[in-house]
Amino acid sequence: MNGYELLAEKLGDDVARVEAALRAQELETPSWALGNSGTRFGVFAQPGVPRDPFEKLEDAAEVHRHTGIAPSVALHIPWDRVDDFDALSDRAQELGLRLGAINPNLFQEPEYKLGSVCNPDPSVRRRAVEHIRDCIEVATRVGSDAISLWLADGTNYPGQDSLPARRRRLLDALHQVYDALGDDMELLVEYKLYEPAFYATDLADWGSALLVCQELGDRANVLVDLGHHAQGVNIEQIVSLLHGAGRLGGFHFNDRKYGDDDLIVGSIDPFQLFRIFFELVEVGAFASGVRFTVDQSHNVEPKIEAMIQTVMNLQEAYAKALLVDRQALETAQAEGDVLEANRVLTDAFSTDVRPLCAKVREQLGASHDPIGAFRASGYGERVAQARAHGTAAAWR
Repeated sequence: MNGYELLAEKLGDDVARVEAALRAQELETPSWALGNSGTRFGVFAQPGVPRDPFEKLEDAAEVHRHTGIAPSVALHIPWDRVDDFDALSDRAQELGLRLGAINPNLFQEPEYKLGSVCNPDPSVRRRAVEHIRDCIEVATRVGSDAISLWLADGTNYPGQDSLPARRRRLLDALHQVYDALGDDMELLVEYKLYEPAFYATDLADWGSALLVCQELGDRANVLVDLGHHAQGVNIEQIVSLLHGAGRLGGFHFNDRKYGDDDLIVGSIDPFQLFRIFFELVEVGAFASGVRFTVDQSHNVEPKIEAMIQTVMNLQEAYAKALLVDRQALETAQAEGDVLEANRVLTDAFSTDVRPLCAKVREQLGASHDPIGAFRASGYGERVAQARAHGTAAAWR
């Protein structure tokens, strides 16, 4: 028997449940990961990089075509601003995609050196709020139901600004933003421990983000970025806590070794990714509207292939989480059998789910071997030639 048949025999009738859940999985890829990117020291150009948001959608469609579970694309404004958003939305539909969360850029303009919505200058704060309102209008035009907000606001030195005053400015601005949301729109509030602020970040952790969301209203929820925590933080416990509070809005998936590296998710710590997915399955997050978005910067690896690998890693982590023997786990937990409870988890993590995921992709009309199929398609070579002239999109 092949790998799939062995696993199907082991699962028995339960294989149908696992396959159905995997077929229903949906991920959102980020437009900005398909443009040229780099580090704070420089941007590293690659051949065939999209020159505009329309070409970004073409590349995202390739990811979806080979994986079958990435039908949504998040946009970043102004990086993805176009003259005709209706045309962009129509093009997405033609490619079998939809446009996802809209991400305002509140960190790149010189005026934001001392912050955006927390800036001591009221004119800068007004500009920031107007930009987010503009993004809400974009979301309305393209049929998006989410504004995903990350603030680079913070201070570098003690005494630089009043921390209570910055909190008041933050809440005042976000109340204005929240009131401008469409009726079916959600505000996702992201947090980050540090960078670019190195003394105090205005939204530094899940608790500060949660407090803001509770202040704003029911349609404000916390977004968890896997790279935005201190070393050793138990992210899967944060998943449980936020979901228990009814405020788990979504994820930005990536991986890191030290800081916010934005590496391919699961490339450094696949067991952490599995543990997070285990908790997501445990709390029923896949049935409660949680948004699963990739947020990575592909600097040294081919961008489309890196995104395909990312989607595959997320699919495999979900598959392993679905294989956990919940009954055996609950029995071990009730009996206080610590070792056995841990063995149940690690047994699922150690299972080779690649044949199962390949089977599901075939059921979805996608590729058995996405990386191999993409390379064999010649798409990368064709776009490198077609896009040889013009200015490539980049995050700087």
